Amino acid sequence: MAIARGYAATDASKPLAPFTFERREPRDDDVVIDIQYCGVCHSDIHQARNEWGNSTFPMVPGHEIVGIVRAVGSKVTKFKLGDRVGVGCFVDSCTTCATRDLDLEHYMPGLVVTYNGVEADGKTPTQGGYSDHIVVKEGYVLSIPENLPLDAAAPLLCAGITLYSPLRHWKAGPGKKVAIVGMGGLGHMGVKLAHAMGAEVTVLSQSLSKKEDGLKLGADHYYATNDPQTFEKLTGSFDLIICTVGTEIDWNAYLNLLKVDGDFVVVGIPEKPVPVHAFSLVPARRSISGSMIGSIKETQEMLDFCGEHGIVSEIEIIQMQEVNAAYERVLKSDVRYRFVIDMASIKA
Repeated sequence: MAIARGYAATDASKPLAPFTFERREPRDDDVVIDIQYCGVCHSDIHQARNEWGNSTFPMVPGHEIVGIVRAVGSKVTKFKLGDRVGVGCFVDSCTTCATRDLDLEHYMPGLVVTYNGVEADGKTPTQGGYSDHIVVKEGYVLSIPENLPLDAAAPLLCAGITLYSPLRHWKAGPGKKVAIVGMGGLGHMGVKLAHAMGAEVTVLSQSLSKKEDGLKLGADHYYATNDPQTFEKLTGSFDLIICTVGTEIDWNAYLNLLKVDGDFVVVGIPEKPVPVHAFSLVPARRSISGSMIGSIKETQEMLDFCGEHGIVSEIEIIQMQEVNAAYERVLKSDVRYRFVIDMASIKA
């Protein structure tokens, strides 16, 4: 067993603190990665504070992991020492299930999440990227395009694929009008990706405070949702709306912004049940759906797409010791647009 250094939540009511733990010995199909950067995702906060009610402690969060390959097992063929790689939201999946589907593996039974889960043996806790290294099966390691800076590429492993997957699935592209609800860590990635796909992109944000950023990142239009005239003006406008916020909204008002056969896709997780009136759906054959990250295959496709278009996240680099303060700033929306931890600081 190799000793890893990281930061962990040891209790839902306590701040993250330095933590030493064991990583498994590499197997012949494993890749050992020295972590250079790890993004801070809002779900890290939910999990560290047990806000979803399924947390186990001690917990090392982090599933937007990028780094350099330190070692590979004897059967590894895709990676070599020195490669730039990433690890996203899961590190294993069911390879023997009757329902096995490489395009939908993240929706299938047997998914092993990167942290706050257990490995395929059913007992070994998984620990995430707020640490100095990680050991991952080759099939769950991703290649980072050479032209993308590692630090700004880290959030692509969650925020990027969370927006790329529904945009691709619902065929965002030329001739399609796409609205992104929320201009935060997820939303700004939606703007960049939808623009690169050729869609006409509108941001629906609570205020116009980030309008300049939104237009610079690729939005064609930007509206404030605290202005009631926005909903009157945009009724029946969009083919696709992707909602990245987890706060309470007037769901029926947003659904009425869809065209006939329009789709409203939820990627931000609200705390309360979604109150939708049938008349917001039925008269225009609208749909409301959900989407969760993407498969390894699709995540690599997303990374390659980002490499082709030079897309990365807008980030603020922090030291590991600043993570608790960063959590509070995330809750205040005081970041443009994603925190990324420099893992060199963990040795300080």
